[in-house]
Amino acid sequence: MIYLDNAATTLPKPKSVKKAVGAALRESGGAGRGGHAAAVRAAEILFETRETAAGLFRMRDPERVIFTCNCTHALNIAIKSLAPRGGRVVTSGFEHNAVVRPLFRLSRENGVKVDVLPTPLFEPETAVELFDMALRGDVSLVVCTHVSNVFGYILPIERIWELCRRRGVPMIVDAAQSAGCLPIRGDAGPYYCMPGHKGLYGPQGTGLLLCPPPAGGGGVLRGLIEGGTGVASADPAMPNFYPERLEAGTPNAHSIAGLNAGMRFVVERGLASPAGRPEGAPPSGGLIARLERSLSAIWGVTTYAAKDLYGQSGVMSFTVEGRDPENVAARLAARGIAVRAGLHCAPHAHRTAGTLPGGTVRVSPGAFNTPGDVGKLAAAVRRL
Repeated sequence: MIYLDNAATTLPKPKSVKKAVGAALRESGGAGRGGHAAAVRAAEILFETRETAAGLFRMRDPERVIFTCNCTHALNIAIKSLAPRGGRVVTSGFEHNAVVRPLFRLSRENGVKVDVLPTPLFEPETAVELFDMALRGDVSLVVCTHVSNVFGYILPIERIWELCRRRGVPMIVDAAQSAGCLPIRGDAGPYYCMPGHKGLYGPQGTGLLLCPPPAGGGGVLRGLIEGGTGVASADPAMPNFYPERLEAGTPNAHSIAGLNAGMRFVVERGLASPAGRPEGAPPSGGLIARLERSLSAIWGVTTYAAKDLYGQSGVMSFTVEGRDPENVAARLAARGIAVRAGLHCAPHAHRTAGTLPGGTVRVSPGAFNTPGDVGKLAAAVRRL
């Protein structure tokens, strides 16, 4: 199988990830649940992984690296902590349902007002202008994806954060498609939410929430659940310090060990887009550029790509005239090529780009793909 669905989950995984998970299954017990060797080893895994994440994402305090079940879990913690009852939340027009649905619930239950800005595709300057105008009003929170999971569009989150910082507005960044691919500064101000199973090459069921220090704009988040933490057990309330405040229950040390190995893989190969770009090339470089050239040359195929590819990272969508995207993906799957089609859990992005109701076919190369894989995909599309 030619696997080109890495925006959903990276596959294959590095050998080191499989080895780390296997070793943890054999050696580790419950972190903080005893002083014996197996419990100590589990605690070491958690500590080592926080250290690796802090190094990769430039954070001074590893204890502000919070383990979650996935990116959705992290986003729910941050959104439900920072969006006040009756407040106003501003988002981009490219948000995933992991942002849209929590905000929808808060709008129904807590009277939160949600403004979705009509940020055009591959127009970062317009996005900055729209956020600047929106932030001149009374805004409680900004939530913005770093990279569109449908189009690979890199939104100008550093500039948007600067607008938020000046006005004292907290910001949450959905880094599902950027973690491991683009530079992230965890101490810079926004809360970053990310999965472990995509660009960080870890197992499914892992995620990270990066909490900035108070001096950088970070406040105190509240967890979604309460329970055991292995510390302060006599207190009926959750601990008031990170990371235990947000990590109730036994942590998934086995998969976290794999996440640690995945992040080390990213560090060792150098921070780069899963498109396989050389240093200094556009973030989407390499395989995405080759794919765009190949597909756009086929009659009836429309590609969605930034003009110079500097505004795109690791993901590209396309459509075929006269064919439903789901049909195209099924035909490719029958030829042993794995892509994703439809709305990709991001209807706002398709509404913004004008690709409703059918959506697009999404291609997302990973670290183990080759130019030959892209060539075979283009040939298969041409045969359609």
